Amino acid sequence: MKVALERINNDYLFEVSNDHGHRVFLDNKTKTEGSVKGISPMELLLMGLAGCSSIDVVAILQKQKINPTSLKMEVEGHRPEGVIPRLFHEIQVNVYLEGDFSPEKALRAVALSFEKYCSVSKTLEHTANITHTVYLNGKKL
Repeated sequence: MKVALERINNDYLFEVSNDHGHRVFLDNKTKTEGSVKGISPMELLLMGLAGCSSIDVVAILQKQKINPTSLKMEVEGHRPEGVIPRLFHEIQVNVYLEGDFSPEKALRAVALSFEKYCSVSKTLEHTANITHTVYLNGKKL
């Protein structure tokens, strides 16, 4: 796995790409001048957590011949003020699934992702308490 970064302007805008040519723009969202034109690296980390876990959840359910009709996640990370580095210390994930399958299967797939399979979650758990809430067909489980 390899990525490349290039500075795009005379400010904080960077482009990061992978070996397949997919690109993401990074920027400093705390800058005081100019507009923010990219994602902050810490936001990208939360996006990586959502993406990694989503892939796991779909894979776990598909092994059971279940294909959710919808999967959405909201991830909120909390970082302390006044310390450097400002690591995430709390991360809350809300997982919204839709489909015709049992609440037990939804809960198990999400738990397996965060507790066993998601590499991003397993990396972040050393500095952050990661909690998740699962909703199936609009109902909190």
